[in-house]
Amino acid sequence: MGKKIIQQARGHGSLTYRVRRAAYRFKIEYPKQEGKALVLKLVNSAGHTAPLAKILLQGKIFYNPAHKNMFEGQEIEIGGNEVKEGNILELKNIPLGTRVYNIETRPGNGGKLIRTGGNSATLMKKQNNVVSVLLPSKKEIWLNERCKATIGVIAGHGRLEKPILKAGRKFYLMKARNKLWPRTSAVKMNIIDHPFGSGRGKRIKSKIPKRNAPPGAKVGSLSPRRTGRLK
Repeated sequence: MGKKIIQQARGHGSLTYRVRRAAYRFKIEYPKQEGKALVLKLVNSAGHTAPLAKILLQGKIFYNPAHKNMFEGQEIEIGGNEVKEGNILELKNIPLGTRVYNIETRPGNGGKLIRTGGNSATLMKKQNNVVSVLLPSKKEIWLNERCKATIGVIAGHGRLEKPILKAGRKFYLMKARNKLWPRTSAVKMNIIDHPFGSGRGKRIKSKIPKRNAPPGAKVGSLSPRRTGRLK
């Protein structure tokens, strides 16, 4: 009798392959109210690559990625026109060339773009009711001018420059966010762990699975346009 291979086991979502709830206990969002706010604390979140700022606004708490050089006790403003690091403004009120992060894709959805450590986007153009934003990937996108964004660059730049050094540290780092690690080559697995596994026939041939193949069996060339050697 066989067993589920790792893709099927992860898809099933047992406790072994489920992220710890504590990793995502902080939800990043923008408040609907506007006014002066206070940074109460900078917190560490295992599920995010940058420290989060715990912010108090009119008696309510919300979390936002901290910008570079943010400090506890800092005052920020939500809404308005003042362009200062940490302030949360609508895109129409932000000058061109300003670096921003945690950008909403639709007004009121709480920020979806540019949320990883050390990143920022740049405002490029404004026309009619839309604003052009240049992403770190050099891709330009157009967004509604009423979408909110935070002024500045996210903290945590250089986090990848320090080497991991130990496999154990890497293991717990990946486990906190339920990432598959270490990744093992399929042909080095046993036959019950992967369709490419077993000691026999280590020649890696192209495999074309059916379109409706289940997770685990759907490996190899997925929906190829053509097969065979080019002549």
